[in-house]
Amino acid sequence: MRTYDSVWVKRRVLSAVAAAIGLALAGNAVAAEGKCRIGRIAEWPLRAEGRVPVTDGEINGQKVGILLDTGAQLSYIRRSAATRLGLTGHGASRVFGVGGESHAEFTHVEEFRVGEAVWKNWRVTVAGEGESGDIAVFLGDPFFDQVDVEFDLAHNAVRLYETKDCDGVSLAYWARTEPAGEVPLEAGRGIRFTVAINGTPVRAQLDSGSSASWVSKPDAARLGVTPESPGAVAGACIGNRETRKTLDTWIGQFESFAIGNERIRNPRIHFADLWKDMTYTETGSRLPNRFAGQPEMLLGADFLRAHRVLVARSQRKMYFTYAGGTVFPETPSKPCSPEGAK
Repeated sequence: MRTYDSVWVKRRVLSAVAAAIGLALAGNAVAAEGKCRIGRIAEWPLRAEGRVPVTDGEINGQKVGILLDTGAQLSYIRRSAATRLGLTGHGASRVFGVGGESHAEFTHVEEFRVGEAVWKNWRVTVAGEGESGDIAVFLGDPFFDQVDVEFDLAHNAVRLYETKDCDGVSLAYWARTEPAGEVPLEAGRGIRFTVAINGTPVRAQLDSGSSASWVSKPDAARLGVTPESPGAVAGACIGNRETRKTLDTWIGQFESFAIGNERIRNPRIHFADLWKDMTYTETGSRLPNRFAGQPEMLLGADFLRAHRVLVARSQRKMYFTYAGGTVFPETPSKPCSPEGAK
């Protein structure tokens, strides 16, 4: 997937060179500002009513919704959408995520459009069961690690940038009155960084495709929060139609959440045993293996709705400012089973 995403971005960058703009970056040395250049590759309008960032595009001339999903390890088309669009799957592979292992195929898309960008002859994975309205494409991390991306959900926009000679310069160009918060990004795949919950370091991943933020259940217990803790209530039941597995979730009372220069007291955050079914079996073996190194928290679109965020892969940093609203809104729901409510 990385090859195709890279080709698309490079073509779009070349067409955007003439429109590249230099932005005033307040609060930095004049010499650094003079060298730093930010070229805006694209600005994608988002659907105003959505809980996750969705933009509009086309597959072979047919209009589709596109979920901008930084938490996905690859870009893919949902199987029900591929059928609706008349795309034929072939081959076989496996994909893994919350809910475990799922079957995947490949298909060929003659033309994929989003904004002014056009992607020709796209060989893309087909995966995922169930319906998601007209959302057909899940645009994953292999795309976003090629660019710097700004999430401005308060203005229903996502912007893509190419930067040059900006080392040591804050790219949060909109932060005029006070410095933006920032956190360093881990090397490797995924937008991963360290936050603090109840004063303890926690490895988090930015997952724009998740409407809510989540703490892994074992890590919530390590932080002193379990389903039996005072104030804990049942959350939504998560299901995988292909594996027929379900996942009970809860909402727990934590003492604090901190990221960069921002601290939230007494947040109520969803938690679940996110990775319990994320296992694989080696050929010739019957013993399931767990994937190592999974994040302890998924920071979802609820965080993005309350902040303006710029993920600068070019600097391996994430910048953010508070935009208003509740960062971790509580959304109780029906549990998978009576036991899940305990």
